[in-house]
Amino acid sequence: MVLCGLFVCVLACPIVHARAARVEVQDDRGKTLRLAVPATRIIAIAPHLTEIAFAAGVGAKLIAVSRFSDYPPEAKRLPRVGDGARVDIERILLLKPDLVLAWRSGNQAGDITRLERLGIPVWVSEPARLADIARLLRDTAQLAGDAASGERAASDFERELTQLRELASVVERRNRQSPRVFYEIWHQPLLTVNGAHMISDVITLCGGVNVFADVPMLTPAVSLESVLAARPNMVLGGGSANGESDFRARWARMPLPALRVVAAHYNPPDSIQRQSPRILDGIRAICARLGSAATTATENPR
Repeated sequence: MVLCGLFVCVLACPIVHARAARVEVQDDRGKTLRLAVPATRIIAIAPHLTEIAFAAGVGAKLIAVSRFSDYPPEAKRLPRVGDGARVDIERILLLKPDLVLAWRSGNQAGDITRLERLGIPVWVSEPARLADIARLLRDTAQLAGDAASGERAASDFERELTQLRELASVVERRNRQSPRVFYEIWHQPLLTVNGAHMISDVITLCGGVNVFADVPMLTPAVSLESVLAARPNMVLGGGSANGESDFRARWARMPLPALRVVAAHYNPPDSIQRQSPRILDGIRAICARLGSAATTATENPR
């Protein structure tokens, strides 16, 4: 009887451990992703999710990434499996991942559906606010079995973000006028962001007003006439494929003369358009721009 009891215990122990290793995380579709064990072979099909995985301390578990995943440097050495326009399903299947990290508005819904129908677990995120970055860090690390690393990364991000909010609030209280901002995310067609976009969250944090915040579409295409009608006193962005010089030159020669005199400031797109901890650098740059603009507007009111 004693031997039998020991035998039963030996059999039961792995079951207990297996249950303890089970991972359950809800994604931004409201779907609960259940993994029997933490993921060890992960593919990220959006550049910011590659950055999230590395920042969360689980980058070593990435076996492939999407095109344009160029940060950190280690990401450049990983195989590519397509981009937001098209994911290479066949190559993903050959790599045998146990988890795919996807972006709801940046990946094709059909690609996500097909991966799931083929039995590959897909965690779909849609970060809209700065606070969501900390959640992504925690969730990604948890899915990979390293919750402690994700918690450290998330706490560091939250601490720095709080400090930036406090600094921005001091500047905002000192200024009597909020700069009106048009943010360009691409130049042809001319694309901007509405109030539900994380970039708009940054503009608000820094004391500015997104002139297209009330537009229903997340990233609407707008005309130059509508930009002029929105009365921005600053243009920010990095939508030009040819960098800062091209960005400045285009705004300096706009066909509408009234737009040529609006201050246009380039911001490196990857520092603000990728929903990862690197956005802290973009916040610092934009807050510095908007703080200066608000001071100038206060000293030289129209």
